[in-house]
Amino acid sequence: MIRSYIFLLITVMIFSGNLIVGKAINELPPITIAFFRTLIAFLVVLPFGIKQFRYYYKIWRENFWPLVGIALTGITTFNVLVYLSLNFTTSTNAGIVEATTPAFAMVLSYLILKENLKPKHIIGTVVSFIGALWVLTSGSIERLLQLNFNIGDLTMLLAVIIWAFYTLIVKQHNHKFPIFGGTLAMVGLGVVILVPAVLVEWFVLGFPAQITQTSNWSGLLYLGIFPSFIALVLWNQAVSDLGPSLSSVFLNLLPFFTTIGAIIFLNEEVVSAQILGGVLVVVGVIMVNVNFKKRKMT
Repeated sequence: MIRSYIFLLITVMIFSGNLIVGKAINELPPITIAFFRTLIAFLVVLPFGIKQFRYYYKIWRENFWPLVGIALTGITTFNVLVYLSLNFTTSTNAGIVEATTPAFAMVLSYLILKENLKPKHIIGTVVSFIGALWVLTSGSIERLLQLNFNIGDLTMLLAVIIWAFYTLIVKQHNHKFPIFGGTLAMVGLGVVILVPAVLVEWFVLGFPAQITQTSNWSGLLYLGIFPSFIALVLWNQAVSDLGPSLSSVFLNLLPFFTTIGAIIFLNEEVVSAQILGGVLVVVGVIMVNVNFKKRKMT
């Protein structure tokens, strides 16, 4: 169980760079980013997963549609929508919208999987969400009220809902698949799905000349290796162990780790509001995931 929590922390650390990198290379079209990200992930996992993929071929045939569902939601559509949203909204707005993921995952888990939700789960999610908002707005209610939600924010909201559905599918089916062979099958289907989409994008917009820039390829390599492979494996395993609603609460740590990264790599100063918000996020995550049981007197 502790291993699953460690996996989630590492995953969120990796995801914290996703919006930053996605914003940095958003001169590339969104489907192009998603396609090359997924293709790189496929090539990276291929040496690790090809043996398992061949050995468990019968499992892929029996679970073809769940794999398609995983590829359509978390591997392709979610990423395309995220990178599309960053063309129209700020990273702050996108971060706030993404912090609503646990709420959607909790509702869907209750409605579809009939997960048992305790009051501490709901309260912890609310506390963690408030902490995420506090970090992103530097503790300013006025700044929060002045946020203008545009088409990019709505696109990001749709991406969050898609990710919540992806997490539910993972919870129901991921335990059937060997870790590397399953990842290979998922990202492989993702590449297949994205090929016609990216060809249409290139036909309409033209092949992006910016793809040759070193900075863009550095960003794509990060997205392909870390969020698309390493974080995907860790996230799927954690969701299988803990469930979608409990795992998704960790996504509220995204703004917290992003702030830490900005301090370390960008020399930004931390303010008291960010410290308080970060504490609230951590407290909320602990409330949702830790069982506080009274010890019996011996």
